[in-house]
Formats: sequence, C-alpha cells, structure tokens
Amino acid sequence: MTDEERPGDDGAAEHLIAAASGEAEPGGGRQRTALANAMVGLKKRYYGRGPVAAKAWVLDDYAFVAMEGGLTRNEETLLEAGQTDLIRNYRLAFQEAMAEMTTNAVEEILGRKVLTYHSQIVFEPTRSFEIFVLE
Repeated sequence: MTDEERPGDDGAAEHLIAAASGEAEPGGGRQRTALANAMVGLKKRYYGRGPVAAKAWVLDDYAFVAMEGGLTRNEETLLEAGQTDLIRNYRLAFQEAMAEMTTNAVEEILGRKVLTYHSQIVFEPTRSFEIFVLE
C-alpha cells in the first residue's frame, strides 16, 4: 500500500469524493448519490471488490447507506462453510481501520461532522450497511 492509499490519508479521500460526483438523481439527490458512490468506491478500492448496487438516505442527524453484494472470493468461501461470524468480525475490524477515511468522505460530501458510525453485514441475501450519526 502506498502512502497515498493509506487509510486516513486526505488525498485518497479526495480522490474517492471526486469519483463519487456522478449523475444527480431527480429530486435533489446529488448528495445521496455521491454518498452511495463514495462508500462503493471505498469498498472496491480497499477490499478489491465492491458492492453491485448501493443507495443512501439522509434523514435529520442520520445518514444510511445500504449496499448489495460485494463479498470477496475468500468471504464467499467462508459463507459457504457457514462462517458468517468470521466474515462479520473481519469486516468490523476493517471498519475500525478505515474509520477516518470513511468519515472524512461523508463529512466532505454532506458538509456535516460525523459523530460516530457503524458498519454491519447480513447474509442471504448479502447486504451491508453504513450508519452515520451526524452533528
């Protein structure tokens, strides 16, 4: 991993934010689109494989991103072996390592401070969730 790819590096977060500025959704959903795209971009860049679909919501002091799919090949193998807790624990540890970069991206997109956030994954069907508490 190069210095510019390290978690918490502002340059990498800016790159993901720039990549997230895709087409705006009808009805003023530009921030939601950017937020969903940024979370997918983080997963793709740092897991090596990202979700196949994502949607974001911002409501009052909360932001939620729901993502479909995106397990790595080794996670798919573990899932077939019934090792869901192992996958979940790995992803929660990864969340801690990526916390600064993830929250920086959300703060830049929404223009609000993130007080805390949590990731979760469920299976059958595979869905992952990013939950942010905003100031």
